[in-house]
Amino acid sequence: MHVQQNQKYSQTERRAGGKYLRELSGSIAVYVLLLTASLTYGPAMDSGSLKTAALACPVIGFFLMIWAVARQVGRMDEYQRVVMLETVTLAAAVTVGVTFTYGFLEAAGYPRLSMFTVWGIMGASWLLIGLFRRWRMDR
Repeated sequence: MHVQQNQKYSQTERRAGGKYLRELSGSIAVYVLLLTASLTYGPAMDSGSLKTAALACPVIGFFLMIWAVARQVGRMDEYQRVVMLETVTLAAAVTVGVTFTYGFLEAAGYPRLSMFTVWGIMGASWLLIGLFRRWRMDR
């Protein structure tokens, strides 16, 4: 029996994916909004707790992203959770390898990188590994 591409995922999986997309997109929108406000107004503020709070407020959006991912993991079946765990584990290993190696390069005179770079590497690794695994399963 041949299953068409658009029938590959159940209605429940598609609904869960839609909820996840809405929750994650909303949390990213909150993050971008808070980041823009933080970078626009925070640096010009006088030093103190208000400035610290203004510059740190984008973390609220980041925590909302974590909440969206955690909710999606809760909606997954056991197999999907194992696949997600393996993907995140591989992404973490890639991130450790890249950042550890770059630490030695910094000792050799390469420029110091912001800690924000670590999240960029982790996110990119997670995305690329996830896409590769999805492509491999769809073949």
